[in-house]
Amino acid sequence: MSQAPVSLSRRGSAAVLTIERADRLNSLSRETLFSLGQLARQAIADKDVRAIVVTGTGDKAFCAGADLKERQGMDENAVRVQLGLYRDELGVLDRSPKPVIAALNGVALGGGLELALVCDLRVAAPTAVLGLPETTLGIIPGAGGTQRLPRLLGEARAKELILLGRRLDAAEALAWGLVNRVSPPGVAVLDDTLAFIEPITSGAPIAQSSALAAIDASYDTSLAHGLELERVYYDACLRSEDRRTALQAFADKKKPQFRGE
Repeated sequence: MSQAPVSLSRRGSAAVLTIERADRLNSLSRETLFSLGQLARQAIADKDVRAIVVTGTGDKAFCAGADLKERQGMDENAVRVQLGLYRDELGVLDRSPKPVIAALNGVALGGGLELALVCDLRVAAPTAVLGLPETTLGIIPGAGGTQRLPRLLGEARAKELILLGRRLDAAEALAWGLVNRVSPPGVAVLDDTLAFIEPITSGAPIAQSSALAAIDASYDTSLAHGLELERVYYDACLRSEDRRTALQAFADKKKPQFRGE
């Protein structure tokens, strides 16, 4: 049997989804999209998982985008169906109540960068290259790039990256705010990512989920309504056992042990 296109492993309380297609630069075939969605659902449902890390195998590519070899055999309607799979299967990560982090071990181009944009945080290897080159191929980003990129970088930066087909190295991506961190040279990006997110994996799950929901809601509502929603999400934390645990730990001068209750 051929190897599954995506694997799921555990590193402490983090679930690691690894695209296992190094020979195809970890490109997104239909099977890969289905596998990402399935394993993401599994990780979200696991009460012991506090965070989800998405990465690729090898040191060349996080994900080089669509599997162009597979795409060559598709007619226009088949491509439309494929775009729907991007929204459906990658949307599982986008809607995750648990923080999702991309560990960019190499190039993240086209759909690969769009996969990274679905994540809440991004950590890049020093050799990573990021870009949305679709307009140079006669198309536009079709997996959310035209919507998520301007929300992250602002309209001007997003237009520059997309219209010029620019590619950014890791240092430029950090300066632009496209990634949150660049790993030190010689340090595996996955190991560095797991160390970086330790405050998440040892933190308060209810508070983190509530914070994510409140931030995400801010894009689709007025400030006044957003402030009301913030109060609703705060109340969920207020009623949690984790909040009482944190107060007692503070009084005892100890690190709190959160249970997500």
